[in-house]
Amino acid sequence: MTPNASDAPLRVALVGYGLAGSVFHAPLVAATGGLVLDTVVTSNEARRAEALAAFPDVRLAASPDEVGERADELDLVVIATPNRTHVPLATAALKARLPVVVDKPVAGTAAEARELAALAEERGLLLSVFQNRRWDNDFRTLAGLIAEGELGEVQRFESRFERWRPQPKGGWRESGDPEEIGGLLYDLGSHVVDQALVLFGPAVQVYAESDVRRPGAAADDDTFIAITHAGGVRSHLYVSATTAQLGPRFRVLGSKAGYVKYGLDPQEAALREGLRPVAGEPWGEEAQELWGRLGSGESPLTGGGDPVRTLPGDYPAYYAAVAAAVRGTGRNPVTALQAAAALDVLEAARRSAREGASVTLLPHHDEDRPAKERRA
Repeated sequence: MTPNASDAPLRVALVGYGLAGSVFHAPLVAATGGLVLDTVVTSNEARRAEALAAFPDVRLAASPDEVGERADELDLVVIATPNRTHVPLATAALKARLPVVVDKPVAGTAAEARELAALAEERGLLLSVFQNRRWDNDFRTLAGLIAEGELGEVQRFESRFERWRPQPKGGWRESGDPEEIGGLLYDLGSHVVDQALVLFGPAVQVYAESDVRRPGAAADDDTFIAITHAGGVRSHLYVSATTAQLGPRFRVLGSKAGYVKYGLDPQEAALREGLRPVAGEPWGEEAQELWGRLGSGESPLTGGGDPVRTLPGDYPAYYAAVAAAVRGTGRNPVTALQAAAALDVLEAARRSAREGASVTLLPHHDEDRPAKERRA
């Protein structure tokens, strides 16, 4: 990577142009001031045509090896490929001395995530994980309510990422091959676990139930995770493709009040429809009838509680933070060590579901500080 003038945009190579690359990363990179989508890497002819149609000035590459060959012409690599390729591709990019963004899960194990983090630190490079759900509208709203003390002392956090997809769609995400790192535990589970850890801190105990329910399915499609946090909060997390009646996205119970929110953040649907965030224009807003309710003593479905305006979702904030971090003017918005902590929980959940018993986690209290601080 050559030094980039402060007023010149950072040149981004996007590796992979499937769902994650085309719907999330490419539009968000292109919409972020200070970033330019320079290269898209895909060997699929249809996807190459789609990329050129959406971004006429983009350069195309057929292989990730070409990213390393173009390292002096690039400032950031974004990896949006199947899960099993995340570690080798991120390793290659870091060894080419390029900062990296990796879609979640960053790796199949927490140990691999920590090894990547060590390599990035050794090279003095950014390694960030795309945990976009930290910028969901409901999560931003809930974090604000907790910070303002509106719930009192939070006692229980229920989070659901449920769908009704009775027929498997196939592909690597539903593969039973362990090397593919498929299934909902590592897919949607990466989101709900990350959110719980951000809100309530380290996990000390994990219990899980994981099932393969749909005929023809090979990977878990209905999973429940219970986390006991070091601070005493209990998180109950549900990820499922077999939910015929969807529950609330969040139900959070505190000593003073509870917050209940139904429905999903609108940003993914907007991006899938081809809408794009534009600076200064509304983005991530939802209608008032979808706002969550805050109160006590009665169900929100029978009028209990008061409506709370949902803050706008803000996926663009992730890449704005990445751009600042690469330039050295801001912090990494999602570190690989934070992702490793979530993977600790996912690995414990998989073990718990297999053995039918709770799993105790060892603390990693200081690992998200720079190595020089940890050695002091």
